[in-house]
Amino acid sequence: MHIGLNPLLRKAIAALCLLMASVPALAQTTDERQARGDAVVRSLNGGASQPVLERMRKEFPFLAEATEAYALGDVWSRPGLDDKSRQLAAVAAFAALGEPAFLKVHAGYALNVGVSESALKEIVYLTTVTAGFPKAIAASQALAEIFAERRAVGAGEPLP
Repeated sequence: MHIGLNPLLRKAIAALCLLMASVPALAQTTDERQARGDAVVRSLNGGASQPVLERMRKEFPFLAEATEAYALGDVWSRPGLDDKSRQLAAVAAFAALGEPAFLKVHAGYALNVGVSESALKEIVYLTTVTAGFPKAIAASQALAEIFAERRAVGAGEPLP
């Protein structure tokens, strides 16, 4: 027994098959995504891996892999923003969220890609308006720590 399809449905199925055949495979392996994420970190961190991510990999390997593949490999590597803009956005977000540990990581990356110390300070000043003084003060303390660490390595010279 042959079940006939409605001619309109047959055309729709044919069009869908043709469309699916013409779309390049978008899926990538987790290894490829992680490799892209690792390249992002190394480009922001002077060729070095990210210590926070490496510590996380030991106790929470799934979380580390997901962070590296999705956050870094899929999102952070997207075109559309340059590294300076992306880091300023991250610093602002972590300041507003009250996440000084992440703020320090991304402020370090920001400094590595040429964001000035004064630009990072402006983020803190903006945080007073968007998230309040307590979060801005916490952000200022985190930035002061990273500035001090960088100055100690750079023989006391102010950062650009």
